[in-house]
Amino acid sequence: MRQAHRRHFLLRLIALVSLAAWWLAGSGLTRAEPTRDDTLRRMRVPILMYHYVSVPPPGADKYRLDLSVTPDQFAAQLAWLRRNGFSAVSLDALYWALTEGARLPPRPVVLTFDDGYADAYANAFPLLRTFGMTGTFFVVTDWLDTAQPGYLTWPQAREMAAAGMSIQSHTRSHKDLTNGCDYDCLVYQILGSVQTIQAEIGTRPRLFCFPGGDYDRAAIQVSNRLYELKRARMRGTTRLDDLTWMMLDWQE
Repeated sequence: MRQAHRRHFLLRLIALVSLAAWWLAGSGLTRAEPTRDDTLRRMRVPILMYHYVSVPPPGADKYRLDLSVTPDQFAAQLAWLRRNGFSAVSLDALYWALTEGARLPPRPVVLTFDDGYADAYANAFPLLRTFGMTGTFFVVTDWLDTAQPGYLTWPQAREMAAAGMSIQSHTRSHKDLTNGCDYDCLVYQILGSVQTIQAEIGTRPRLFCFPGGDYDRAAIQVSNRLYELKRARMRGTTRLDDLTWMMLDWQE
């Protein structure tokens, strides 16, 4: 790629989706608080954002096509990462590295998956295990609670967590938290999803993914956000040479 085209590609790749890492202070929820120091740390760690890991069905619309990485594409991307010395770490590991100085492996990368689609278990999870990598999965808890077709189930999520995957919150119903969501709504969507995941998985999630990357001051206050982490969207059109340029550029 020429340099100008690469810059344009990067602008398209950087998703307008933010993650929040929070401390549930003042929420009425009790938990053991780890010790944080006052050191300011800066790290360059690429965070990739996936949605579907499956072949789009016949007649799929442009959104499904755009958000779909096939299993073959995903396997090729994982193989490239491993071949080039990258180690997949969870967002929890990155969080501890930022807050406590925990060590990360050389060339760390974070692999995240949004919405909790069924192919996360059927396709992404087995491939991650094959390549010895971990992933962070943001689930919409109401969809698991009601066993919505096309989405993960809680037994699947528990199996994934037991195998080292990280299950985190993406609200209860994927509601836009900036549009008609008052304080009670924010507590229900954000903290309610945390309680559900803790009850089902046995671990309180530390990370939160805002639907569409949209948030306002009220949402920030309820989530008590510490960090905003930008991610690169992986598309059906993302080629291996795109990934090569993006990952090596991120490390410079």
